[in-house]
Amino acid sequence: MKKTLFTLVFCLSTFSILYSQNSDYQKVEKAVSFYLDGGTNNDFEMLKKAFHTNATMKFIKKGEYTEVNALEFFKKVIKPGPKQNRKTSIVDINISGNAANAKLEIEYPEFTFIDYMNLLKIGDEWKVVSKIFYRKPKNN
Repeated sequence: MKKTLFTLVFCLSTFSILYSQNSDYQKVEKAVSFYLDGGTNNDFEMLKKAFHTNATMKFIKKGEYTEVNALEFFKKVIKPGPKQNRKTSIVDINISGNAANAKLEIEYPEFTFIDYMNLLKIGDEWKVVSKIFYRKPKNN
């Protein structure tokens, strides 16, 4: 009886942990999908669902470190218009408790952006709190 009870408790605990991780994985995936789909469709309102209001974007511009508020940056550059000619993918998602990161690729005809998104679980939602990226030229 004790062995059966232990096995049952162990299985339920394992299922609960796996379900929670899977649920968080799907929520992180949803958050970064708002970013990818919003950018592809030139939809700032969709894109902004991915980000915390104080999220930063950090990158190298003309050899210099640059840091901006992510939403302020995207509000200036994303304007309604035709769908972007690009292919997006979520390469990897890692989650540790209430912190996560995601590696994304956004492939344009001339170059590919490699994005690294850092997310935090705020309440029951995952939000991007910082983004760094690299613009990889196409090899001809």
